[in-house]
Amino acid sequence: MNMFMCTCACVAHRAQVKYGAKFTSPARKHTAVITSPRGLCKHRNSSCPMSSTNPVRDVRFPTSLEQHGSDAMHTDPDYSVAYVVIETTNAELKGYGLTFTVGKGTEIVVCAVKALSSLVVGRTLEEIVSNFRGFYRLLSSDGQMRWIGPEKGVIQLATAAILNAVWDLWARAEGKPLWKLLVDMDPAQLIRCIDFRYITDALTEQEALDILIKAREGKQTREKQMLREGYPAYTTSCAWLGYTDQQLTKLCSDALAQGWTKFKVKVGADIEDDIRRCGLIRKMIGPNNILMVDANQRWDVAEAVSWVTRLAEFRPLWIEEPTCPDDILGHAFISKALAPIGIGVATGEQCHNRVMFKQFLQASALQFVQIDSCRVGSVNENLAIILMAAKFNVPVCPHAGGVGLCELVQHLILFDYIAVSASLHNRMCEYVDHLHEHFRSPTNIRNACYMPPTDPGFSCEMLEESVQKHQFPDGEVWTNILKHDK
Repeated sequence: MNMFMCTCACVAHRAQVKYGAKFTSPARKHTAVITSPRGLCKHRNSSCPMSSTNPVRDVRFPTSLEQHGSDAMHTDPDYSVAYVVIETTNAELKGYGLTFTVGKGTEIVVCAVKALSSLVVGRTLEEIVSNFRGFYRLLSSDGQMRWIGPEKGVIQLATAAILNAVWDLWARAEGKPLWKLLVDMDPAQLIRCIDFRYITDALTEQEALDILIKAREGKQTREKQMLREGYPAYTTSCAWLGYTDQQLTKLCSDALAQGWTKFKVKVGADIEDDIRRCGLIRKMIGPNNILMVDANQRWDVAEAVSWVTRLAEFRPLWIEEPTCPDDILGHAFISKALAPIGIGVATGEQCHNRVMFKQFLQASALQFVQIDSCRVGSVNENLAIILMAAKFNVPVCPHAGGVGLCELVQHLILFDYIAVSASLHNRMCEYVDHLHEHFRSPTNIRNACYMPPTDPGFSCEMLEESVQKHQFPDGEVWTNILKHDK
Protein backbone atom coordinates (compact mmCIF):
# COMPACT_ATOMS: atom_id res chain seq x y z
CA MET A 1 0.00 0.00 0.00
CA ASN A 2 1.44 3.38 -0.99
CA MET A 3 1.17 6.07 1.65
CA PHE A 4 2.46 9.27 3.14
CA MET A 5 4.83 7.70 5.67
CA CYS A 6 5.44 9.31 9.03
CA THR A 7 7.49 8.39 12.08
CA CYS A 8 6.19 11.37 14.00
CA ALA A 9 6.13 10.60 17.73
CA CYS A 10 3.78 13.42 18.75
CA VAL A 11 0.54 11.69 17.82
CA ALA A 12 -2.73 13.34 18.81
CA HIS A 13 -5.40 10.80 17.97
CA ARG A 14 -8.79 12.41 17.53
CA ALA A 15 -10.54 9.95 19.80
CA GLN A 16 -7.99 10.40 22.57
CA VAL A 17 -7.00 14.06 22.56
CA LYS A 18 -9.40 16.98 22.66
CA TYR A 19 -8.51 20.66 22.63
CA GLY A 20 -7.81 21.65 26.21
CA ALA A 21 -6.42 18.27 27.21
CA LYS A 22 -2.80 18.23 28.32
CA PHE A 23 -0.50 17.10 25.53
CA THR A 24 2.07 14.86 27.18
CA SER A 25 4.20 13.56 24.32
CA PRO A 26 7.81 14.77 24.78
CA ALA A 27 8.57 14.46 21.07
CA ARG A 28 7.56 17.60 19.23
CA LYS A 29 9.66 17.08 16.12
CA HIS A 30 7.82 16.06 12.99
CA THR A 31 10.04 13.48 11.33
CA ALA A 32 7.32 12.36 8.95
CA VAL A 33 8.66 10.87 5.74
CA ILE A 34 6.15 11.46 2.97
CA THR A 35 6.09 8.99 0.11
CA SER A 36 2.74 9.70 -1.55
CA PRO A 37 -0.99 9.91 -0.83
CA ARG A 38 -2.17 6.33 -0.32
CA GLY A 39 -3.22 4.90 -3.65
CA LEU A 40 -0.88 7.06 -5.73
CA CYS A 41 2.36 5.87 -7.27
CA LYS A 42 5.28 5.49 -4.88
CA HIS A 43 7.90 6.28 -7.53
CA ARG A 44 8.67 9.93 -8.14
CA ASN A 45 8.49 9.76 -11.92
CA SER A 46 5.92 7.00 -12.22
CA SER A 47 2.60 7.54 -13.93
CA CYS A 48 0.95 4.32 -12.77
CA PRO A 49 -2.84 4.58 -12.34
CA MET A 50 -4.77 4.93 -9.12
CA SER A 51 -6.31 1.80 -7.65
CA SER A 52 -10.02 1.35 -7.16
CA THR A 53 -9.59 1.78 -3.41
CA ASN A 54 -7.57 4.96 -3.83
CA PRO A 55 -8.56 7.52 -1.18
CA VAL A 56 -7.73 10.46 -3.44
CA ARG A 57 -11.34 10.16 -4.44
CA ASP A 58 -14.11 11.77 -6.41
CA VAL A 59 -17.01 12.13 -3.97
CA ARG A 60 -20.28 13.64 -5.17
CA PHE A 61 -23.64 14.33 -3.56
CA PRO A 62 -26.74 14.57 -5.83
CA THR A 63 -27.89 17.94 -4.49
CA SER A 64 -29.28 18.92 -7.90
CA LEU A 65 -32.20 16.55 -7.39
CA GLU A 66 -33.73 18.95 -4.86
CA GLN A 67 -32.22 22.19 -6.19
CA HIS A 68 -29.98 22.66 -3.16
CA GLY A 69 -27.22 25.11 -4.07
CA SER A 70 -28.97 26.41 -7.20
CA ASP A 71 -28.21 29.95 -8.31
CA ALA A 72 -28.35 32.09 -11.43
CA MET A 73 -25.23 30.53 -12.96
CA HIS A 74 -25.09 27.07 -11.39
CA THR A 75 -28.61 25.79 -11.90
CA ASP A 76 -28.07 22.11 -11.09
CA PRO A 77 -24.99 21.65 -8.87
CA ASP A 78 -24.06 18.29 -7.41
CA TYR A 79 -21.92 19.31 -4.44
CA SER A 80 -18.66 17.37 -4.65
CA VAL A 81 -15.09 17.11 -3.38
CA ALA A 82 -11.75 15.76 -4.45
CA TYR A 83 -10.92 14.07 -1.16
CA VAL A 84 -7.30 13.44 -0.14
CA VAL A 85 -6.01 11.27 2.71
CA ILE A 86 -2.42 11.41 3.94
CA GLU A 87 -1.47 8.23 5.79
CA THR A 88 1.48 7.74 8.11
CA THR A 89 3.39 4.83 9.56
CA ASN A 90 1.50 5.48 12.77
CA ALA A 91 -1.98 4.17 12.00
CA GLU A 92 -3.54 6.69 14.40
CA LEU A 93 -2.16 9.77 12.64
CA LYS A 94 -3.56 10.80 9.26
CA GLY A 95 -4.19 14.05 7.44
CA TYR A 96 -7.40 14.75 5.54
CA GLY A 97 -7.94 17.39 2.89
CA LEU A 98 -10.43 18.34 0.22
CA THR A 99 -11.31 20.86 -2.42
CA PHE A 100 -14.85 21.71 -3.46
CA THR A 101 -16.48 21.33 -6.89
CA VAL A 102 -20.05 21.14 -8.18
CA GLY A 103 -20.06 17.79 -9.98
CA LYS A 104 -18.61 17.31 -13.46
CA GLY A 105 -14.92 18.04 -13.54
CA THR A 106 -14.13 16.63 -10.11
CA GLU A 107 -12.31 13.81 -11.86
CA ILE A 108 -10.00 16.39 -13.45
CA VAL A 109 -9.09 17.81 -10.04
CA VAL A 110 -8.35 14.27 -8.83
CA CYS A 111 -5.93 13.86 -11.75
CA ALA A 112 -4.24 17.14 -10.82
CA VAL A 113 -3.80 15.96 -7.22
CA LYS A 114 -2.13 12.84 -8.61
CA ALA A 115 0.20 14.94 -10.76
CA LEU A 116 1.26 17.14 -7.83
CA SER A 117 1.88 14.17 -5.53
CA SER A 118 5.31 13.62 -7.11
CA LEU A 119 6.41 16.92 -5.56
CA VAL A 120 5.52 15.67 -2.08
CA VAL A 121 7.20 12.27 -2.18
CA GLY A 122 10.14 11.77 0.17
CA ARG A 123 9.59 14.87 2.32
CA THR A 124 9.13 14.95 6.07
CA LEU A 125 6.43 16.79 7.97
CA GLU A 126 9.17 18.60 9.86
CA GLU A 127 10.78 19.64 6.60
CA ILE A 128 7.50 21.01 5.30
CA VAL A 129 6.42 23.01 8.35
CA SER A 130 9.89 24.40 9.02
CA ASN A 131 9.87 25.94 5.53
CA PHE A 132 6.18 26.06 4.68
CA ARG A 133 6.68 29.03 2.39
CA GLY A 134 9.15 27.02 0.35
CA PHE A 135 6.84 24.02 0.23
CA TYR A 136 3.92 26.18 -0.93
CA ARG A 137 6.09 27.62 -3.68
CA LEU A 138 7.26 24.14 -4.65
CA LEU A 139 3.65 23.03 -5.26
CA SER A 140 2.51 26.23 -6.94
CA SER A 141 5.58 26.94 -9.07
CA ASP A 142 6.77 23.66 -10.55
CA GLY A 143 8.59 24.58 -13.75
CA GLN A 144 6.26 22.53 -15.93
CA MET A 145 2.94 22.21 -14.12
CA ARG A 146 2.69 25.93 -13.37
CA TRP A 147 2.03 26.37 -17.10
CA ILE A 148 -1.52 25.09 -16.57
CA GLY A 149 -2.00 27.68 -13.82
CA PRO A 150 -0.09 29.45 -12.59
CA GLU A 151 -1.76 29.52 -9.17
CA LYS A 152 -5.25 29.36 -10.62
CA GLY A 153 -7.86 26.93 -11.86
CA VAL A 154 -7.74 23.16 -11.49
CA ILE A 155 -4.07 23.02 -10.48
CA GLN A 156 -4.70 25.50 -7.65
CA LEU A 157 -7.72 23.52 -6.46
CA ALA A 158 -5.50 20.44 -6.32
CA THR A 159 -2.83 22.40 -4.45
CA ALA A 160 -5.47 23.43 -1.92
CA ALA A 161 -6.59 19.83 -1.39
CA ILE A 162 -3.04 18.64 -0.68
CA LEU A 163 -2.15 21.59 1.54
CA ASN A 164 -5.41 21.31 3.46
CA ALA A 165 -4.44 17.70 4.25
CA VAL A 166 -0.95 18.79 5.35
CA TRP A 167 -2.37 21.47 7.66
CA ASP A 168 -4.82 18.93 9.06
CA LEU A 169 -1.92 16.55 9.70
CA TRP A 170 0.13 19.25 11.41
CA ALA A 171 -2.74 20.32 13.67
CA ARG A 172 -3.46 16.70 14.61
CA ALA A 173 0.20 16.14 15.40
CA GLU A 174 0.07 19.15 17.74
CA GLY A 175 -3.19 17.98 19.32
CA LYS A 176 -5.01 21.21 18.44
CA PRO A 177 -7.83 22.34 16.18
CA LEU A 178 -6.33 24.32 13.33
CA TRP A 179 -7.64 27.68 14.53
CA LYS A 180 -5.87 27.14 17.84
CA LEU A 181 -2.66 26.07 16.11
CA LEU A 182 -2.72 29.37 14.21
CA VAL A 183 -3.71 31.51 17.18
CA ASP A 184 -0.92 30.06 19.34
CA MET A 185 1.74 30.24 16.62
CA ASP A 186 4.54 32.74 17.05
CA PRO A 187 3.94 35.62 14.61
CA ALA A 188 7.34 35.20 12.99
CA GLN A 189 6.68 31.50 12.37
CA LEU A 190 3.26 32.24 10.94
CA ILE A 191 4.74 34.81 8.56
CA ARG A 192 7.14 32.13 7.31
CA CYS A 193 4.11 30.10 6.13
CA ILE A 194 3.17 32.83 3.63
CA ASP A 195 4.54 33.38 0.13
CA PHE A 196 4.79 37.18 -0.20
CA ARG A 197 5.90 37.05 -3.82
CA TYR A 198 3.79 39.41 -5.97
CA ILE A 199 2.09 41.18 -3.03
CA THR A 200 4.85 43.21 -1.34
CA ASP A 201 3.61 46.34 -3.10
CA ALA A 202 0.47 45.96 -0.97
CA LEU A 203 1.76 44.18 2.14
CA THR A 204 5.35 43.61 3.23
CA GLU A 205 6.48 40.92 5.64
CA GLN A 206 7.22 43.56 8.24
CA GLU A 207 3.76 45.10 7.90
CA ALA A 208 2.17 41.68 8.28
CA LEU A 209 4.30 40.98 11.35
CA ASP A 210 3.33 44.35 12.86
CA ILE A 211 -0.38 43.55 12.38
CA LEU A 212 -0.01 40.25 14.22
CA ILE A 213 2.04 41.77 17.03
CA LYS A 214 -0.44 44.63 17.49
CA ALA A 215 -3.32 42.13 17.68
CA ARG A 216 -1.70 40.34 20.63
CA GLU A 217 -3.37 42.87 22.90
CA GLY A 218 -6.67 41.40 24.04
CA LYS A 219 -6.10 38.12 22.19
CA GLN A 220 -6.81 35.90 25.18
CA THR A 221 -10.00 37.82 25.93
CA ARG A 222 -11.21 37.39 22.35
CA GLU A 223 -10.42 33.69 22.41
CA LYS A 224 -12.47 33.24 25.57
CA GLN A 225 -15.29 35.24 23.97
CA MET A 226 -15.32 32.94 20.93
CA LEU A 227 -15.31 29.82 23.11
CA ARG A 228 -18.25 31.25 25.04
CA GLU A 229 -20.31 32.92 22.30
CA GLY A 230 -19.06 31.71 18.93
CA TYR A 231 -18.52 33.61 15.67
CA PRO A 232 -21.56 35.32 14.03
CA ALA A 233 -22.97 33.52 11.00
CA TYR A 234 -25.52 34.20 8.27
CA THR A 235 -27.65 31.66 6.41
CA THR A 236 -28.00 31.02 2.69
CA SER A 237 -30.08 27.88 3.16
CA CYS A 238 -33.46 29.60 2.87
CA ALA A 239 -33.37 31.16 -0.57
CA TRP A 240 -31.69 29.12 -3.28
CA LEU A 241 -32.88 30.27 -6.68
CA GLY A 242 -34.57 26.96 -7.50
CA TYR A 243 -36.73 26.97 -4.36
CA THR A 244 -40.44 27.72 -4.58
CA ASP A 245 -41.99 30.56 -2.61
CA GLN A 246 -43.51 27.96 -0.31
CA GLN A 247 -40.09 26.43 0.42
CA LEU A 248 -38.56 29.85 0.89
CA THR A 249 -41.30 30.93 3.30
CA LYS A 250 -41.08 27.79 5.41
CA LEU A 251 -37.28 27.75 5.59
CA CYS A 252 -37.13 31.44 6.44
CA SER A 253 -39.76 31.02 9.16
CA ASP A 254 -37.86 28.07 10.63
CA ALA A 255 -34.59 30.02 10.55
CA LEU A 256 -36.13 32.98 12.37
CA ALA A 257 -37.44 30.63 15.04
CA GLN A 258 -33.90 29.25 15.44
CA GLY A 259 -32.47 32.71 16.04
CA TRP A 260 -31.06 33.62 12.64
CA THR A 261 -30.90 37.37 11.95
CA LYS A 262 -28.80 37.51 8.75
CA PHE A 263 -30.11 36.11 5.44
CA LYS A 264 -28.78 35.88 1.90
CA VAL A 265 -30.99 35.59 -1.20
CA LYS A 266 -29.88 34.28 -4.60
CA VAL A 267 -30.80 36.67 -7.42
CA GLY A 268 -29.94 37.38 -11.04
CA ALA A 269 -32.15 35.31 -13.32
CA ASP A 270 -35.25 37.52 -13.57
CA ILE A 271 -35.63 41.01 -12.11
CA GLU A 272 -39.35 40.79 -11.40
CA ASP A 273 -38.84 37.42 -9.72
CA ASP A 274 -36.00 38.91 -7.65
CA ILE A 275 -38.15 41.85 -6.56
CA ARG A 276 -40.91 39.49 -5.47
CA ARG A 277 -38.60 37.12 -3.59
CA CYS A 278 -36.57 39.87 -1.90
CA GLY A 279 -39.80 41.56 -0.88
CA LEU A 280 -41.07 38.31 0.59
CA ILE A 281 -37.88 37.75 2.57
CA ARG A 282 -37.64 41.36 3.79
CA LYS A 283 -41.24 41.27 4.95
CA MET A 284 -40.64 38.06 6.86
CA ILE A 285 -37.36 39.05 8.54
CA GLY A 286 -38.46 42.60 9.35
CA PRO A 287 -36.65 45.93 8.95
CA ASN A 288 -33.89 45.35 11.51
CA ASN A 289 -32.45 42.02 10.38
CA ILE A 290 -29.74 41.91 7.71
CA LEU A 291 -30.33 40.96 4.07
CA MET A 292 -27.69 40.25 1.39
CA VAL A 293 -28.14 39.35 -2.28
CA ASP A 294 -25.92 37.17 -4.49
CA ALA A 295 -25.92 37.13 -8.31
CA ASN A 296 -23.17 34.53 -8.77
CA GLN A 297 -21.47 36.41 -11.66
CA ARG A 298 -24.61 36.72 -13.79
CA TRP A 299 -24.47 40.33 -15.06
CA ASP A 300 -22.45 42.69 -17.18
CA VAL A 301 -21.15 45.73 -15.29
CA ALA A 302 -23.81 48.28 -16.28
CA GLU A 303 -26.53 45.66 -15.94
CA ALA A 304 -25.38 44.94 -12.39
CA VAL A 305 -25.70 48.59 -11.37
CA SER A 306 -29.16 48.88 -12.91
CA TRP A 307 -30.42 45.59 -11.46
CA VAL A 308 -29.16 46.19 -7.93
CA THR A 309 -30.49 49.74 -7.93
CA ARG A 310 -33.96 48.27 -8.44
CA LEU A 311 -33.40 46.02 -5.39
CA ALA A 312 -32.22 48.90 -3.22
CA GLU A 313 -35.65 49.29 -1.59
CA PHE A 314 -34.99 46.04 0.27
CA ARG A 315 -31.80 47.49 1.77
CA PRO A 316 -29.30 44.71 1.04
CA LEU A 317 -25.99 45.07 2.87
CA TRP A 318 -24.13 43.81 -0.18
CA ILE A 319 -24.41 42.48 -3.69
CA GLU A 320 -22.22 39.40 -4.02
CA GLU A 321 -20.40 38.47 -7.23
CA PRO A 322 -22.30 40.93 -9.43
CA THR A 323 -20.18 40.26 -12.54
CA CYS A 324 -17.27 38.19 -13.85
CA PRO A 325 -15.08 37.28 -10.86
CA ASP A 326 -11.94 38.24 -12.81
CA ASP A 327 -13.16 41.76 -13.65
CA ILE A 328 -11.49 43.85 -10.96
CA LEU A 329 -12.12 47.20 -12.67
CA GLY A 330 -15.72 46.19 -13.32
CA HIS A 331 -16.20 45.52 -9.61
CA ALA A 332 -14.59 48.88 -8.85
CA PHE A 333 -17.09 50.62 -11.15
CA ILE A 334 -20.01 48.83 -9.52
CA SER A 335 -18.71 49.63 -6.03
CA LYS A 336 -18.44 53.33 -6.84
CA ALA A 337 -21.88 53.40 -8.47
CA LEU A 338 -23.64 51.68 -5.56
CA ALA A 339 -21.89 53.53 -2.75
CA PRO A 340 -24.40 56.44 -2.72
CA ILE A 341 -27.28 54.03 -2.05
CA GLY A 342 -25.39 52.24 0.71
CA ILE A 343 -24.88 48.86 -0.94
CA GLY A 344 -21.42 47.26 -0.81
CA VAL A 345 -19.83 44.72 -3.11
CA ALA A 346 -18.70 41.32 -1.82
CA THR A 347 -16.63 38.84 -3.77
CA GLY A 348 -13.81 36.34 -3.48
CA GLU A 349 -15.13 32.80 -3.59
CA GLN A 350 -13.80 32.44 -7.16
CA CYS A 351 -10.75 34.69 -6.87
CA HIS A 352 -7.82 32.60 -8.06
CA ASN A 353 -5.12 33.75 -5.66
CA ARG A 354 -3.68 36.40 -3.35
CA VAL A 355 -2.70 38.60 -6.32
CA MET A 356 -6.31 39.06 -7.37
CA PHE A 357 -7.30 39.95 -3.82
CA LYS A 358 -4.42 42.43 -3.71
CA GLN A 359 -5.73 44.19 -6.80
CA PHE A 360 -9.35 44.15 -5.59
CA LEU A 361 -8.22 45.84 -2.39
CA GLN A 362 -5.93 48.33 -4.14
CA ALA A 363 -8.73 49.30 -6.54
CA SER A 364 -11.36 49.66 -3.78
CA ALA A 365 -13.35 47.14 -5.81
CA LEU A 366 -14.92 45.35 -2.87
CA GLN A 367 -16.19 46.23 0.57
CA PHE A 368 -16.33 42.65 1.88
CA VAL A 369 -13.58 40.06 1.34
CA GLN A 370 -14.96 36.55 0.86
CA ILE A 371 -12.13 34.10 1.37
CA ASP A 372 -12.67 30.45 0.47
CA SER A 373 -10.85 27.56 2.12
CA CYS A 374 -10.46 25.56 -1.11
CA ARG A 375 -10.28 28.01 -4.03
CA VAL A 376 -6.88 29.58 -3.27
CA GLY A 377 -3.77 27.82 -1.96
CA SER A 378 -5.16 26.59 1.36
CA VAL A 379 -4.33 28.18 4.71
CA ASN A 380 -1.03 29.59 3.46
CA GLU A 381 -2.59 31.85 0.87
CA ASN A 382 -5.62 32.70 3.00
CA LEU A 383 -3.28 34.00 5.69
CA ALA A 384 -1.89 36.46 3.16
CA ILE A 385 -5.39 37.54 2.13
CA ILE A 386 -6.58 37.97 5.72
CA LEU A 387 -3.56 40.14 6.54
CA MET A 388 -3.98 42.26 3.40
CA ALA A 389 -7.65 42.79 4.28
CA ALA A 390 -6.58 43.92 7.75
CA LYS A 391 -4.15 46.45 6.31
CA PHE A 392 -6.82 47.84 3.96
CA ASN A 393 -9.42 47.75 6.78
CA VAL A 394 -11.89 45.65 4.76
CA PRO A 395 -13.93 43.07 6.69
CA VAL A 396 -13.49 39.38 5.94
CA CYS A 397 -16.80 37.54 5.51
CA PRO A 398 -15.92 34.03 4.28
CA HIS A 399 -17.70 32.04 1.62
CA ALA A 400 -18.88 28.65 2.89
CA GLY A 401 -21.48 25.98 2.21
CA GLY A 402 -20.87 23.27 -0.36
CA VAL A 403 -19.26 20.14 1.04
CA GLY A 404 -16.99 20.82 3.98
CA LEU A 405 -16.47 24.52 3.32
CA CYS A 406 -18.21 25.50 6.57
CA GLU A 407 -16.14 22.95 8.48
CA LEU A 408 -12.88 24.34 7.11
CA VAL A 409 -13.40 28.09 6.91
CA GLN A 410 -14.62 28.42 10.50
CA HIS A 411 -11.01 27.89 11.58
CA LEU A 412 -9.80 30.76 9.41
CA ILE A 413 -12.38 33.30 10.54
CA LEU A 414 -11.78 32.45 14.20
CA PHE A 415 -8.09 33.11 13.62
CA ASP A 416 -8.90 36.40 11.88
CA TYR A 417 -10.93 37.72 14.80
CA ILE A 418 -8.72 36.44 17.62
CA ALA A 419 -5.28 37.11 16.15
CA VAL A 420 -5.65 39.69 13.34
CA SER A 421 -8.66 41.99 12.98
CA ALA A 422 -9.98 42.03 16.58
CA SER A 423 -13.29 43.28 15.15
CA LEU A 424 -16.78 41.90 14.54
CA HIS A 425 -18.14 45.04 12.88
CA ASN A 426 -19.89 44.12 9.62
CA ARG A 427 -18.33 40.66 9.87
CA MET A 428 -20.04 37.31 9.57
CA CYS A 429 -19.36 33.87 8.14
CA GLU A 430 -21.67 32.09 5.70
CA TYR A 431 -23.47 28.95 6.82
CA VAL A 432 -25.41 26.48 4.70
CA ASP A 433 -27.22 23.64 6.42
CA HIS A 434 -26.32 20.86 3.98
CA LEU A 435 -24.19 17.69 4.22
CA HIS A 436 -22.60 18.25 7.62
CA GLU A 437 -23.69 14.78 8.71
CA HIS A 438 -21.00 13.29 6.45
CA PHE A 439 -18.12 14.70 8.55
CA ARG A 440 -16.39 13.28 11.59
CA SER A 441 -16.30 16.71 13.25
CA PRO A 442 -19.25 18.67 11.82
CA THR A 443 -19.85 22.34 12.49
CA ASN A 444 -21.58 23.26 15.71
CA ILE A 445 -23.98 26.18 15.31
CA ARG A 446 -25.43 27.72 18.46
CA ASN A 447 -27.55 30.88 18.51
CA ALA A 448 -26.66 31.47 14.84
CA CYS A 449 -22.94 31.41 15.64
CA TYR A 450 -20.11 29.03 14.81
CA MET A 451 -18.85 27.45 18.03
CA PRO A 452 -15.09 26.83 17.86
CA PRO A 453 -14.14 23.25 16.97
CA THR A 454 -12.40 21.27 19.68
CA ASP A 455 -11.17 18.18 17.83
CA PRO A 456 -7.56 18.31 16.64
CA GLY A 457 -7.15 19.03 12.94
CA PHE A 458 -8.82 21.05 10.19
CA SER A 459 -12.24 19.35 10.45
CA CYS A 460 -11.71 17.81 6.98
CA GLU A 461 -12.24 14.15 7.82
CA MET A 462 -15.31 12.60 6.22
CA LEU A 463 -17.08 9.47 7.41
CA GLU A 464 -15.70 6.56 5.41
CA GLU A 465 -19.18 5.12 4.96
CA SER A 466 -20.33 8.38 3.35
CA VAL A 467 -17.28 8.49 1.10
CA GLN A 468 -17.84 4.96 -0.14
CA LYS A 469 -21.56 5.48 -0.75
CA HIS A 470 -21.07 8.73 -2.66
CA GLN A 471 -17.90 7.93 -4.59
CA PHE A 472 -18.43 8.64 -8.28
CA PRO A 473 -19.37 6.69 -10.33
CA ASP A 474 -19.19 3.38 -8.46
CA GLY A 475 -20.64 4.25 -5.05
CA GLU A 476 -24.06 2.93 -4.08
CA VAL A 477 -25.79 6.30 -4.45
CA TRP A 478 -24.49 6.91 -7.97
CA THR A 479 -24.91 3.34 -9.10
CA ASN A 480 -28.61 3.63 -8.31
CA ILE A 481 -28.98 7.06 -9.92
CA LEU A 482 -27.15 6.10 -13.11
CA LYS A 483 -29.09 2.86 -13.35
CA HIS A 484 -32.36 4.78 -13.08
CA ASP A 485 -31.21 7.30 -15.71
CA LYS A 486 -30.64 4.48 -18.18
